[in-house]
Amino acid sequence: MSETVIEIKKISKQYHLGVISHRTLAKDISSFFQYFFKKIKLYSPINKISNTQNKNNKDCIWALKDINIRVKRGEIIGIIGKNGAGKSTLLKILSRITSPTFGTIKIKGRIASLLEVGTGFHPELTGKENIFLNGAILGMKKSEISNKLNDIIEFSGVRKFINTPTKRYSSGMRLRLAFAIAAHLDADILLIDEVLAVGDAEFQKKCLNKIDEVSKSGRTILFVSHQMPAVRTLCTKGVLLDNGSISLIGETNQVIDTYLHSTIKSQSETKSFGITQNEITLNKISISKTNIVSGDSFDICFFLKKADNIKYLADITFHLIDEYGHLVFIGSSLKADKSIKVLNGSIKAICRIPENILNAGIYTISRLLFVKDQGTILFEIKDSFSIKVDPKIRGFGFMEEEEGIIDPYLEWEITFN
Repeated sequence: MSETVIEIKKISKQYHLGVISHRTLAKDISSFFQYFFKKIKLYSPINKISNTQNKNNKDCIWALKDINIRVKRGEIIGIIGKNGAGKSTLLKILSRITSPTFGTIKIKGRIASLLEVGTGFHPELTGKENIFLNGAILGMKKSEISNKLNDIIEFSGVRKFINTPTKRYSSGMRLRLAFAIAAHLDADILLIDEVLAVGDAEFQKKCLNKIDEVSKSGRTILFVSHQMPAVRTLCTKGVLLDNGSISLIGETNQVIDTYLHSTIKSQSETKSFGITQNEITLNKISISKTNIVSGDSFDICFFLKKADNIKYLADITFHLIDEYGHLVFIGSSLKADKSIKVLNGSIKAICRIPENILNAGIYTISRLLFVKDQGTILFEIKDSFSIKVDPKIRGFGFMEEEEGIIDPYLEWEITFN
């Protein structure tokens, strides 16, 4: 049985919105003297308020509520959830940047954390000087940093600028250097919080390979990311946070699928917007049916309105991505020779998705554009609409997890000799 290296018991974290004290000097002084004589804990009103008592207190928010996690040596735990779910707060507590309101944490081994790009960097120091500074912050000895200096610089890819002050670095360059330091630190536990979002595709791949290499050496990793393909590939276990509480702990694929499907629990036929850009208003998007099965055909309808009498030809374009961020296709009215001659009034554009195209999964219109003169973007909205496609009953020889993005009808010709 693997050794437990992190044990989190009933961790909760409460914040006061816009309040950093008792609001009056007299109460602050009173609390200090009571604390000095061991009669109360400092800021005891925060520590003593229970979840039930504080439920209706608008001045307080629970970033984490009753978190219980046990992490074994060598595990790679993917922590996922919506923005504001408490992922970063949990890692900050584990890194001892902040303390919990309730609960206890037991950790065995040295922790290295990479929570924000360039944390610990001094803008006036060079990249090389910041390697020693940042390494010291993360717990490395000077001799240890010196021995790994060339490896860190080589991995970061900023050798040409290593003697340049980091205030002249781009955010991507700072990320490269910060990740290189953390990845080369011989820590027992590595905490990574959404650092790959800043890097380019090449460096992201390099980072993922390094994380995989670090994990194979037996070290434990807690990995917070919105990039589901990376979590699915790297992590041996998943934790889903929702509004500060644990929604699910389990096998990575199961946790990711639960999270993705929770974003579209009940698919609606219509989503209203009322968003206006450059006198173009997106009123709503709708689909022709809610219960879509793999291989079905259906319509996506866009309802727009032009405010004045200016005449021009326009094109409606959308990018459809799958639940892992892969671009499935780009739909364009121009490709179908259906440019729109815009006067004032309403526009209804229907895009028909043919049968035997989309497989089971969740698809999102990641970019919806209204383009003038084949290039000038008048209107753009991101992540506007999601579509859930359910799996259909398959016959012999099909494995659902291996079906892929599309569900094409393919013609075969088989001959027998």
